Amino acid sequence: MGTTACAGAATSNPSASGATDDPLTHVTLFWPHGHCEHWLRFGKPVATRRGERGRRVESYAPGQIFALVRWAGHDHGTALSHLAIVRALPRGTAVSRLASVDPGGEILLAVQGWRRVARVFAVIAAIEALGVAPEEVAADHWRLIHHRLAARRTARINDPRCQAAWLAGRERQA
Repeated sequence: MGTTACAGAATSNPSASGATDDPLTHVTLFWPHGHCEHWLRFGKPVATRRGERGRRVESYAPGQIFALVRWAGHDHGTALSHLAIVRALPRGTAVSRLASVDPGGEILLAVQGWRRVARVFAVIAAIEALGVAPEEVAADHWRLIHHRLAARRTARINDPRCQAAWLAGRERQA
C-alpha cells in the first residue's frame, strides 16, 4: 500500500457526528492492514466510537489538547512520519485543516520526518517524567517548543512549579 492510499483513506472523514452543530472535534484513527497507522500519543477524549475494522473516532471538547501521529511505510522503510499537537476549537472558529481531524483545530506544534518526530517524543517523555500530563501543558509552551525545535535548539521544559502556576491561573479564569 502506498502513502497516497493511506492518506486518502484517512482524509475521507465526513463529519463524524453527522451534525453541523456538534461542538466536538473528531479525530479518526486509522490502521488498516499494511503499512499505515494513525494514533494519538496523548489526549483525553470525551467520547470514543469504534467504527469498521481498523478505524476509531475519538472526540475532544473545545480547548482540549491532543497529539496525533501519522506514519506510513513501505518495503524499504518509513515513507511518512508526522506528529501534530492540536488544540480543539469551538465550531465556527477559524481552524487549520489537518488530515483525520474534523473540522480541524489549532496546530500548536507540527513536525515531519522520523528524526523530528522522535525529538518530540523525547520532549513528551521528559514532560511526563516530571509528573505532568502533556495534554495539560499550556498551548503557548507547545508553540515555544515548536519554534525551538524548528530553530534546531534544545526544547526547554517547564518545571512542575511553572506548570502548577499556569494551571492555577487557568482555574481562576474559569
